[in-house]
Amino acid sequence: MSHRSDVLPAVEPVHDPDEANTNEFDPLVPRPIDRATELPLTGALDEAVGDIAKIFAAPADPAEWPAWREALAAWRADAHRRIDYSGAAYDDVTSRWTQHCASVALVWLWDERLFDAEAERFDVQRFVDATTAFGGVDGVVLWHAYPVIGVDDRNQFDYYRDVPGLRELIAEFQRLGIRVFIDYNPWDTGTRRADNDDAAELALIVDELGVDGVFLDTMKEGDRALVTALRESSPPRALEGESRVPNVRIEDHQLSWAQWFDDSEAPGVMRAHWFERRHMMHSTRRWNRDHSSELQSAFMNGTGMLVWDTVFGVWVGWNARDRSTLRRMLRVQRALGDVFVSGDWVPLDGASAHALEHGVYASRWSTDEVDVYTLVNRSGSDYTGPALTGEHGSGVLWDATAGRIVGPEGVVVPARGVTAIVRERARAGTTVPDATSPVVAEPHSDVLRGLLAEAAADAPSADSRFPAREAVRRVPAPAPVAAAPADSVVIDAATHELVVRFRRRETGLYGEAPYVEEWKPLPPRLHDDRSLEVTVETGRVAVARREVTRAEFDRFVADTGYAPASDNRFLLAAQADGDAANCIDLDDARAYAAWAGARLPTEFEWQLAASDRAFERAEPWVWNWTESEHSDGVTRFVQLKGGADFEAQGSDWYVDGGRRAPEFSLKYLLTGLGLSRSPNIGFRLAWDVEDGE
Repeated sequence: MSHRSDVLPAVEPVHDPDEANTNEFDPLVPRPIDRATELPLTGALDEAVGDIAKIFAAPADPAEWPAWREALAAWRADAHRRIDYSGAAYDDVTSRWTQHCASVALVWLWDERLFDAEAERFDVQRFVDATTAFGGVDGVVLWHAYPVIGVDDRNQFDYYRDVPGLRELIAEFQRLGIRVFIDYNPWDTGTRRADNDDAAELALIVDELGVDGVFLDTMKEGDRALVTALRESSPPRALEGESRVPNVRIEDHQLSWAQWFDDSEAPGVMRAHWFERRHMMHSTRRWNRDHSSELQSAFMNGTGMLVWDTVFGVWVGWNARDRSTLRRMLRVQRALGDVFVSGDWVPLDGASAHALEHGVYASRWSTDEVDVYTLVNRSGSDYTGPALTGEHGSGVLWDATAGRIVGPEGVVVPARGVTAIVRERARAGTTVPDATSPVVAEPHSDVLRGLLAEAAADAPSADSRFPAREAVRRVPAPAPVAAAPADSVVIDAATHELVVRFRRRETGLYGEAPYVEEWKPLPPRLHDDRSLEVTVETGRVAVARREVTRAEFDRFVADTGYAPASDNRFLLAAQADGDAANCIDLDDARAYAAWAGARLPTEFEWQLAASDRAFERAEPWVWNWTESEHSDGVTRFVQLKGGADFEAQGSDWYVDGGRRAPEFSLKYLLTGLGLSRSPNIGFRLAWDVEDGE
């Protein structure tokens, strides 16, 4: 049956094997669906398998590689024929940047490297400086709503539109040559509905913000309306799917994530990129502390990487070895980008027998001007020696990742690392010296000379230690009082054994990463109910029996002239005087508490006080701020207590809602510029009692 690539599915398929239950599998072992697909050396591969395969495994025996390459070429020709593939979208000059967008960072909009919480402003240059160890980035996905969306009725579009200065922030990234993606959350169906359907609303917002592309969160492909709206915008916006975009959709999805891919020992070929060389892919395994496998697969395929060192509030930083590997890769890919996009790509070609014996593999890209060999070392030891066979190793070879000519001793391919070798071809009227010629001083190409100079100044690192960060709790200023105020619940000075309950999300609860080294976590392991036993020491503390009311907070504003540092639309929400004051930011609550000679309770003090029968909740219930702000220098978060009457429905990705028991805690990532204010968050006071009653 023939399928044209311009026939779009009307809706997302109901069944998605990537989302199948994984509870019977070892989470540290790849699922069958993540493993490389075997491509028959003779005969045809089932279309249902091949057209959505993640990566084609390479045979273990090098003697089979020529037949494998022939099978790959035959598969691609047949796949193009079956869907009448044109590739016209990739010829559009306004979208060609996608073919060279090799490094993309997924960034929480309020990442402290990007947003200065003290100055309440964005600082793009600070972010750029903080990412130099990765070799810089070609693009960013500005993640904005998850994991805080659902705390109230704001939808995913509100979480972009309510950010003051966002268009200017995006323009500053673009001025520095960095492309900007926003993300689309198709699961956001339980918050307030926008004026238009999602496709039309997304088309509006990409124009409002001036972004370059859209990342399709949890989606491999957009439906008909979504693709049409974004591709018909001016200029057309690029779409990036989350893992395994099928062949029929490669025409209009110019990028995709290579997420949860497991490669063969001899590096395989990524199906989508082999199908369309101009389709950029970004490899990632978000919970890994060792990224060498993804880096090597990307380098051997001429594709890119997703830099994701903070997964929705959880620090999973890259080690120094992998950062240096990415820098080495990107220099070559950026300097010789056209070679990787349009050169003749021959997978697993050129490596010497000695190199193969030591787990070093090579692939070749060739044009009329140069041959480029990408090499990876699968072993845990540095390889030094001849990298290429005699045929491929003739002439003058340049190590483009070390910045020097390749001598008789060969090259060094770092353990779990990469190396690139470049050989210039003879130009008209010139000759390229062979291996017996005197050593040449420098290459002909200005581009190659610049690449070698940069590479020579940046030695690779072998340090694979995890660069840990501690989420440090902010120490509240004490609020001493001689005696407990009326209408308060007193907690005795003691050591308390508490049970804290929470829903395990990708955020974790404090500073821990919940899924280290795991393959894709899925329900009920993701979003399952968890408990934590903690030992807490408290002084003698009084916690207010009830929340601060709207009338009390308005009196504070009237008496002091207090004006919040930033505003948002929720400040105008109507409230009765006796309601718990809401639309109050954490800093607003602290300002009120200081004026009242108090402070906010910690989450543990709140929980202890809530076990007293005198503890009250105002109607309607709102979450309560606590004095439990943490920061690891990248993400700020706080624990909310108590629950709220509001609960967004329709998706597990929403933040927790509903009335909650005192022991329940919600890790709530802090935004800036007033966006943490919500009609469903209030606060109460606490005091440090000095008497011994």
